Amino acid sequence: MTDSTLHIGIVGMGYVGLPLAMQFARSGAHVLGLDVDTTKVNKLNAGESYILHIPAANVQEQRDAGRFEATTDFARSSDCQAVIICVPTPLGEGRDPDLSYVLATGRSIAPYLQKGMLVVLESTTYPGTTDTELRQALEEGSGLKAGVDFHLAFSPEREDPGNPDSRVRDIPKVVGGLTPQCLERAKELYSRAIRTLVPVANCRVAEAVKLTENIFRAVNIAMVNELKVVYEAMDIDVWDVIEAAKTKPFGFMPFYPGPGLGGHCIPIDPFYLSWKARQHGQETRFIELAGEVNSSMPARVVGRVIEVLKSTGINPSEASVLLIGIAYKSNVDDDRESPSYVLWEKLEDHGVRIGYHDPHVPVIRPSREHASLAGRRSEELTPLSLASWNLVLVATHHTAVDWPLLASHSRLVVDTRNALASLMKGQPHYFKA
Repeated sequence: MTDSTLHIGIVGMGYVGLPLAMQFARSGAHVLGLDVDTTKVNKLNAGESYILHIPAANVQEQRDAGRFEATTDFARSSDCQAVIICVPTPLGEGRDPDLSYVLATGRSIAPYLQKGMLVVLESTTYPGTTDTELRQALEEGSGLKAGVDFHLAFSPEREDPGNPDSRVRDIPKVVGGLTPQCLERAKELYSRAIRTLVPVANCRVAEAVKLTENIFRAVNIAMVNELKVVYEAMDIDVWDVIEAAKTKPFGFMPFYPGPGLGGHCIPIDPFYLSWKARQHGQETRFIELAGEVNSSMPARVVGRVIEVLKSTGINPSEASVLLIGIAYKSNVDDDRESPSYVLWEKLEDHGVRIGYHDPHVPVIRPSREHASLAGRRSEELTPLSLASWNLVLVATHHTAVDWPLLASHSRLVVDTRNALASLMKGQPHYFKA
């Protein structure tokens, strides 16, 4: 099978599925982007993009070449040799895993499975999802048997949004199959678009790899968040400590504090393992403690803001605060699970009037979690507008923000990202949090 005859369906045209679709299309495969969101599908078929780091020109190029098309019709997956699932795996209200999107996708494609087809799950989940829940949904809906009639595998996504040097093809791809033959088929698929493959023993190992990667980050971020609080009490700047510590060429890796965790991975994925561990009678104390530390950071930041306002004679209930950054991470437009929303809500609880500036999120998109904020627009940064806010709160360090302008014209600044340290350090109206 040559690249030009390979037809792939990718379910979920979001921050994982769309970049993967573009990479497979560039490699010469024919890619069918499947999504239930008609707005996304219509934009993609018009050659448009709704993700910052995927230029519209890239989508249009693959459309013009006949290598990419989007649809809401899951019946068309029957024409594909492989289907890759890239849908959300959120947490429920009780921090239980919500596999509804994964299982709904499995049930949607099951009637159209053909013998010899490969199905790969990329959505982050707990070990056992692929070879139990997803397998059952596919087998019951198709009448086919996984590992015999069709192939099943798990390959965790490894996106690094905001990193201009990150390329889908260059990020090593972990792959685990239900059977050895399933693994071989998955390797054959991904080798067409990804340079380095990392085969592992089975789906559960591959699922555990992704959780381990994200738990590593969550625990280390919690550590520096806690150190920030400890060092602050000793009048030590944690940012100075980290800058010096990272000069050690071995045994240390820098992580940085912030106002809380955001994105669809780090705040969520560790608790998938916690939940699964409890099913096996095991505790995950590091994970739970890291979650507690990271979840406490927005309240600490808000406390610092209230303290600064009061120290300058401003009543918080009469104050106005401009949030810099709605996206959860620098140089991206992804606002999922952003700590900025938590800061917003907690400050409003004190009666503070809130606005925001984010060059990558000009308008807040509708969401179930923050429905009341949908449609709010990014404030323009000018000397006059900056002077009209009592305090500027830096929550995201976007390169595109005019930091010198902000430093020159803000009345008070509370900085959670060390973004203005070089411009404002030592100034009496500049505070870190």
